[in-house]
Amino acid sequence: MKTVTTPAEARRLLGRMREAGGRVGFVPTMGALHAGHESLVTMARGLTDIVVASIFVNPRQFGPGEDFERYPRVIERDSAALERLGCDVLFAPRRESIYSAGDRTTIAVSALGDRLCGASRPGHFEGVLLVVAKLFNIVRPDAAFFGQKDAQQAVL
Repeated sequence: MKTVTTPAEARRLLGRMREAGGRVGFVPTMGALHAGHESLVTMARGLTDIVVASIFVNPRQFGPGEDFERYPRVIERDSAALERLGCDVLFAPRRESIYSAGDRTTIAVSALGDRLCGASRPGHFEGVLLVVAKLFNIVRPDAAFFGQKDAQQAVL
């Protein structure tokens, strides 16, 4: 498994891998991998030729007083699990690789984003959708694999 930390590295490596042929499957995560994540990587391995997983704890989906600083960061354990599962590429960017100081990009969320969980977490889904859009722009997957434990997030 190759590990890359910048968008440029990811694009270069995936470009070379695509030239060799095959479909790219992408599993975006915030790390602290569990059985659900592992099942997504296994599914991607079975349905695509190149499996990419990302680990990025996204600050834009945490509101004031939420647990961003305490969110578990166990990259060595996660990396070993991904390698065991046959992941080809781990994309583990630093915050400044995803959000520049002058970044003004936003994603508008439909009314569904203001209901249920979104009612008590203003801005959460905008942050989730923004990072997914940025990651998709970098990885350019043919297929993406998301868990279904949060139905509202899956719909959005």
